[in-house]
Amino acid sequence: MSVLLTHGYFLADDEKEQSIMRPYAPLGILYISAYLEQHGIDNEVFDTTFSTKEKFRDHLITHKPRIIGIYANLMTKLNVLENVHFIRENLPDSKIVLGGPDVRYNAKNYLEAGADFIVLGEGEATMLDLVQTIYSHSNHTALSKEVLEEIRSIAFLHEGNVLETAERDKLKDLDQLPIPNRKKIDLNLYLDAWKKFHGSNAISVSTMRGCPYTCKWCSRAVYGLSYRRRSPEKVVQELEQIKKEYNPDALWFVDDVFTISHKWLTAFRDELQKKDILIPYECITRADRMNEEVIKMLKETGCFRVWIGAESGSQRVIDLMDRRVDVNQVRDMIKLTKKHGIQTGTFIMLGYPGETEADIEETIQHLKESDPDLFTITVAYPIKGTELYQEVEATQTPDLDWSNTTDRQIDFERMYSRKYYDYAVTRVISEVNYFKARNKNQNKSAIKLKVKSTMAKVAMGWQKITFNIL
Repeated sequence: MSVLLTHGYFLADDEKEQSIMRPYAPLGILYISAYLEQHGIDNEVFDTTFSTKEKFRDHLITHKPRIIGIYANLMTKLNVLENVHFIRENLPDSKIVLGGPDVRYNAKNYLEAGADFIVLGEGEATMLDLVQTIYSHSNHTALSKEVLEEIRSIAFLHEGNVLETAERDKLKDLDQLPIPNRKKIDLNLYLDAWKKFHGSNAISVSTMRGCPYTCKWCSRAVYGLSYRRRSPEKVVQELEQIKKEYNPDALWFVDDVFTISHKWLTAFRDELQKKDILIPYECITRADRMNEEVIKMLKETGCFRVWIGAESGSQRVIDLMDRRVDVNQVRDMIKLTKKHGIQTGTFIMLGYPGETEADIEETIQHLKESDPDLFTITVAYPIKGTELYQEVEATQTPDLDWSNTTDRQIDFERMYSRKYYDYAVTRVISEVNYFKARNKNQNKSAIKLKVKSTMAKVAMGWQKITFNIL
């Protein structure tokens, strides 16, 4: 075997995902697999999601791939490092190539941990160039600095220093990309897991790359500050293939802002109608790229749920994040979307620098008033390379060992203690669900939720007192 592509996610190790059970196929490496295949490079994808570390390592030892490409993100970083160490010790002749959102700003660390090359940004063309260059040199011919510098958008070690080559231009025409190589994995494992847990299943699809918005906490390490999109015709062609080969109950469009282009959405609707295809789907968008006409088009094209980002119910915090959206518009669009029979979801982030308890209470009121069907909450953490990271770098938790921690464990000087925000999450969830239960006359549940909300608020107050004393 010459090229093996993989990632470091193991469902068996993820208790939270096991309770949610919404796994999706690794689209990134499936795109790279298809691109390599399109250019005559045979490859294998080892999907670790439903496998084990032992099976993966046995596979490596048995097949001894010449090039091993591994996708790395925040969630998989520690597993990726573990696999890199294993490969270095047991397969010294294999070349390890790492890509994904976690590698650009941690290139030195990953290279010193044992990786041979880091792919910076989009992976398809760079991986092809790198594989072809490695192929053109036998085991007896060194890959010199001069040879490697001809490959754009990679990083490697040379005499102990990290060298980054010239940045590759982003792919302008995404229609040049082949359809992800889903046949390389057992997609039925995903479909069956969904079906068993939810009674229905879903497949993920990407129609665009990049995001033109400037939210300070969001990483742009792979696609940069850009907006590029596949044509509606190409997307619908992929949906035709998916329906024919897998016939899923639903789709999940992974795009950051699905309705960013109303012109594209209109053409997408027309193409779906032309091909007589309708697959239910959910997507993510922004309130400022929504209106009644857009909502109607979403409904026409099969959208059953749309996630409308807000992150906070406080306009002050939204402005601190550089979200560039009006919280009132967010509320209006959630309500209008529900009115047209589409489920709504929204994302909330607590603990952003400068957020006060008053801002948290505004968020609670925002969720009560807009009343989304679903909402998720995270406590803010700085991802290396983002503006948020730069803003709080001077007050970050010191002495974290990069090799056994992730950015999610980075803390910084907040308005209150870190424990305060754990109670705040409980407070928001309980108070908003109390409101929902009361409106449904679920009095017993409402009382329990109100008690939980009140207790969390008391705990928040105690944390404030303790924090101020310390």
